[in-house]
Amino acid sequence: MQNSTWLSSRISTFICRILIASVIGFLFISTAIPSHAETDETLLSLPDDPTQEKLHDGPPLTPERAALLAQFQEPNLTPQQIAEILSQYKFVDPQHVIPQALLNRALVYFDVNKNLISNQHCLSVVNFSEESRKVRFHIINMTTGEVVSIRVAHGIGSDPKNTGYAVQFGNTPESHMSSLGIYLTAETYKGENGDIRCRLDGLSKTNSNVRDRNIVIHGADYVEDANIKPGRSWGCLATSRENHERVVNELKEGSIIFAGTTK
Repeated sequence: MQNSTWLSSRISTFICRILIASVIGFLFISTAIPSHAETDETLLSLPDDPTQEKLHDGPPLTPERAALLAQFQEPNLTPQQIAEILSQYKFVDPQHVIPQALLNRALVYFDVNKNLISNQHCLSVVNFSEESRKVRFHIINMTTGEVVSIRVAHGIGSDPKNTGYAVQFGNTPESHMSSLGIYLTAETYKGENGDIRCRLDGLSKTNSNVRDRNIVIHGADYVEDANIKPGRSWGCLATSRENHERVVNELKEGSIIFAGTTK
């Protein structure tokens, strides 16, 4: 009887030890190997813009503004003329962060229309071929040539499957698409929450309706300065809240932005 009691006690102790070891092992694995959502930022994404493109129409052009925009010209140059222009800007983008074809396009347009550009301090290139979680809004200091690159959202209509890549572009109201082409920054104004925003005018056939569509530069909670897929805008060049005021103040009132792709 004593042997039976002793054996039962030993079995119970052994089972308890196995259970305790299993629990400890489970806890160790859970803490030692966190989930992908905790360790891999590439799996994270932010919600889309909850507002709508036509919530407020952009104000109409003044006659003076319309006359200014009409003077801008699309460059029609020989390869030799283009090479001569680009030779003046070899100091630009010393780290080669901007795709060369996009940079060259922006530089030539900037130079040909320079006498019409009131804000020559900065020239910007948006590379819409790049994934949205990457920096792709490149702001060039045209005095030093240095480039500051930040994240920017694209339109929900340009990325209907929400992959992080803009695959189609448009100029039609209510399309919620981003527009390719040359932009000229315009006046600033206060948004509904008091933040500063910058209106845009399109200088290309592919973005001629951006003012009417109320496509602007503004800050957004759905864009962060991290390797996280931003939400999609309704076509606006939306940046992070942390960056937008600096961006607007540097680019406002007559700076050139070229939005393009490498394809």
